[in-house]
Amino acid sequence: METWLDSIQRCFRSDGVLYTRHAREEMKQEEFGRILEQEVHEAVLCGEVIEEYPDDEPYPSRLIYGQTRSSRPLHVLCAYEPDDQMAIVITVYQPDPSKWIDWQRRRKS
Repeated sequence: METWLDSIQRCFRSDGVLYTRHAREEMKQEEFGRILEQEVHEAVLCGEVIEEYPDDEPYPSRLIYGQTRSSRPLHVLCAYEPDDQMAIVITVYQPDPSKWIDWQRRRKS
């Protein structure tokens, strides 16, 4: 049976991805340097789910951690729209090392 992450990765392989306006803005204005779609693609295809948000509307979302081919760590918040079988990229950012342990666990404040 296909997992949620399998469904998202299938969408990325078949060009079934929708970027929100917010995601596009975050990618352009990322404090560690602009994030390209190709980098998001690379990170998601090798990524893993590190947080789940089952109550998000209109679709539950999950935070994926992955690295680009150049080893850039990225967090990609995605939702899956089952009717159209689309991955929806809600936001993308390079995690701040002062806020994340190994890019996967939030530091206690």
